[in-house]
Amino acid sequence: MNIILASGNAGKLKEFSQAFADLGIALQPQPKTVAYEVAETGTTFIENAIIKARHASQLSGLPALADDSGLIVPVLQGQPGVRSARYAGDDASDQQNVDKLLIELAGSDVRSAHFYCCLVFMRHHLDPDPLIAKGLWHGEISTVASGEGGFGYDPVFFIPSLKCTAAELEPEQKKQLSHRGQAIRQLHPQLASLL
Repeated sequence: MNIILASGNAGKLKEFSQAFADLGIALQPQPKTVAYEVAETGTTFIENAIIKARHASQLSGLPALADDSGLIVPVLQGQPGVRSARYAGDDASDQQNVDKLLIELAGSDVRSAHFYCCLVFMRHHLDPDPLIAKGLWHGEISTVASGEGGFGYDPVFFIPSLKCTAAELEPEQKKQLSHRGQAIRQLHPQLASLL
């Protein structure tokens, strides 16, 4: 089955392709054209994932897989939330987003946080009942960045049980623990039964 991934991200394409390879799925990235860009106007990760999947499916005529994920910090009323990639501004770098987060949490003793991932599979763009899977990865926001791996907020996402940040984990270990890894494992049996 040919499925379009509502993203042009090569890393995501590789990860999802490997995760669903045993199901006979051929994932292709969406073209890097203006037509495939869509405004993420949802107020939740689920809404944004559905917007992206529906848009990619409508343009391609293929079933679509989309994800939306980010960091939730309860003491900041859920921020960065759906604006995680744009927390410090629409063109913000990972470092600028991390810097803003650390400034917002300066002096706070309450630093619990979790990464959230929502995966959506739509059979077609009018699908009224898309498959939805989600994963949560609990941790804390450290006061200083540590580690060279990962991306985004990984250098400040501290996992107390392992006494390290997400950026200090080996890629395979991160894949097992992460919010995206959890969502993939939740979606896999749903897709298998559908196919």
